[in-house]
Amino acid sequence: MKNIQFISLLVIALILMHCKKDRDPNFLINNSQVGKLMRTSPVSELENIYSNDSIVKDTSPRTLVSNSNMMEIYEKGGQHLLTLTPNEDSIPKIGIIRVIDPRFKTEKGIGLESTFKEIKDKCVIKKIVTSLNNVIIFIENSDVYFTIDKDELPASLRYDTSINIEEVQIPDDAKIKYIMVGWD
Repeated sequence: MKNIQFISLLVIALILMHCKKDRDPNFLINNSQVGKLMRTSPVSELENIYSNDSIVKDTSPRTLVSNSNMMEIYEKGGQHLLTLTPNEDSIPKIGIIRVIDPRFKTEKGIGLESTFKEIKDKCVIKKIVTSLNNVIIFIENSDVYFTIDKDELPASLRYDTSINIEEVQIPDDAKIKYIMVGWD
């Protein structure tokens, strides 16, 4: 009888271990990292961090309108992973990250293929800001924020820029347009 119980427990443990889905740290988003990139990583280290990938730097001249030094990170094989914007500190670090690749997910499992319902169910929403074409969702105690296109909203909310959109007005099935991380 004890052998049967032992074997049953062993089988259950193996099933649970097999079902557990470990997140690939190369695609994890949290307050201190986005994939291989750490919050403290200086821009000068990007070549080392992404030594097996490609970095494409914005070479257009800086103007008053465009003051960006954006860099795009591409995986070997051409998949666009991230777009990075450095800050203007004396030792530049990454200020803003736009997640492009859907394999990136937050610790709570939210990624570009997630919906607003998943954000509501797994995060505490701090604030919702309405812009011209998007709704930006800020999360409590997080540097991660999500953008939802206004086209995902009911028609009555899409075109009035003076309306402050609230959580209850966003459909559960609204898809995430952008995931951004702000380390400024």
